[in-house]
Amino acid sequence: MNHPAPLGKLRRIVAMSRKETLQMIRDPSSIALGIVLPLLLILLFGYGLSLDAHHVPVAVVMEDHSPSAQSVFGAFAGSRYFLPEAVNSMVEAEKLLAAGTVDGIVRLRHDFSRNLRSGHANIQFTVNSIDANRSRLIQNYARGVLGVWLAQWELTHGRSYAQPVTIEQQVWFNRSMDSRYFLVPGLLVLIMTLIGALMTALVVAREWERGTFESLFATPVQPSEIIISKIVPYFCLGMVGLAVAVTAARVLFHVPIRGSLVLLILVSGLYLLVALGMGLLISTRTKNQFIASQAALLLTFLPAMMLSGFIFDIRSMPEAIQVITYLLPARYFVALLQTLFLAGDIWSVILPNAAVLVLMAVIFLGLTRRLTVKRLG
Repeated sequence: MNHPAPLGKLRRIVAMSRKETLQMIRDPSSIALGIVLPLLLILLFGYGLSLDAHHVPVAVVMEDHSPSAQSVFGAFAGSRYFLPEAVNSMVEAEKLLAAGTVDGIVRLRHDFSRNLRSGHANIQFTVNSIDANRSRLIQNYARGVLGVWLAQWELTHGRSYAQPVTIEQQVWFNRSMDSRYFLVPGLLVLIMTLIGALMTALVVAREWERGTFESLFATPVQPSEIIISKIVPYFCLGMVGLAVAVTAARVLFHVPIRGSLVLLILVSGLYLLVALGMGLLISTRTKNQFIASQAALLLTFLPAMMLSGFIFDIRSMPEAIQVITYLLPARYFVALLQTLFLAGDIWSVILPNAAVLVLMAVIFLGLTRRLTVKRLG
């Protein structure tokens, strides 16, 4: 008996939908994309990422040790926005600022309390302005803290001045407060990640799908030779991309390069090796283009964009997220780029971050070789 056309069409649609649903349930990658990824993103953006500045480390130069100066330090210590550290000299504070240990300096000169009583005290506040938007937030927070402190001081001492304290603001590294100086170097991280990890993972996974690697195994070619042959072209492509991006940064956006150009090339090459190692490792492990692309996106590109310090300040993240960022190569590359572009050759920043990238490159490339031998053997 033939079913009416509309009813038969409906049954066919239901049957095919049921087949696709079962196939989707059997495919872990579909569940990951449809359920796990949205949940991960909403939790990450809701709890882990913030455009606000919290627990900003600042050095308070205590040239004056009077009770008034101590109360200023206490005002910063009592604020949830700052983590003050008392230092004895401006030289020491500037070293901490240059090394990235603190993001600002509050200077209380030796005559602060005497000038405060006479109604014309001066507080110098210097801020690291590599991230122009964040530095503006920090400046506003500092003015707010000092405003509350001043109101309490006047209430306690029974005095009221028209302008008893002048806040002398200075900026380091990005005096024009141009956000492009911060964003353009950060974009290099995304470019190198795309070329090194995402593109490599896709291309190599496609060769696993086509059986190219199994064919190579029948030849005298060694696994290490295969890996090197995959690295060299994409390393050259990545360095060309770096040259284009750096040239555009200088010519089009006038971003300064205050550090050594040779160092910039070297650390970029290190990060590119790490990204290539991650891309090769992902493709070797998955052997599937779709899964490799999703894994590369989740493990390399998204973390490089959101958890590296490129857009969101790491110190404003919850401690659990901060711990995770130490596992991300992009975190160290962002620190290196910001230093070399805007601060200069600050070795206390360059050496430890470059050393971590060297270690990661050795680990990822070593794991790739070992897994390649295992898969081909």
